[in-house]
Amino acid sequence: MKIALGADHGGYSLKEEMKPLLDELGFEYKDFGTFNESSVDYPDFGIQVAEKVAGGEYDRGILICGTGIGMSIVANKVPGIRCALVHDCFTAKVTRQHNDSNILAMGARVIGPSLALEIARLWLTTEFEGGRHANRLGKIEKIEQQYGREEGVQGCQAR
Repeated sequence: MKIALGADHGGYSLKEEMKPLLDELGFEYKDFGTFNESSVDYPDFGIQVAEKVAGGEYDRGILICGTGIGMSIVANKVPGIRCALVHDCFTAKVTRQHNDSNILAMGARVIGPSLALEIARLWLTTEFEGGRHANRLGKIEKIEQQYGREEGVQGCQAR
């Protein structure tokens, strides 16, 4: 599995702590930045990861900022992305099983590194259950289409 990583200055340190976990699990990954703790704008990094996952270059992504909220909002603007903001182990597992989330967002100022690593491990190793959940994802895709956000279309069309 190929993983795209991204963070702003608030998530930089936690992003760096994810790399040994990805190595341990045997996943290939690319770091899309940021590369230090200097102040940056989270959309610049969130969009890169989201586009790479939506485009199929990477199977999943992990985004980290101070709260995880900004990154999740940015990622979910990209058609085909199902980014889940997760701060506990239960939702880490269920968002994969039921929602087939393809990007994990976390807040480095909300949870500590040990919990974040356990969340990432669960999220990375849990499979989508399919079945009745696949039907629900189909409905989400129809919503994207309804608002002019088909695959390959950037942004919403004027209504």
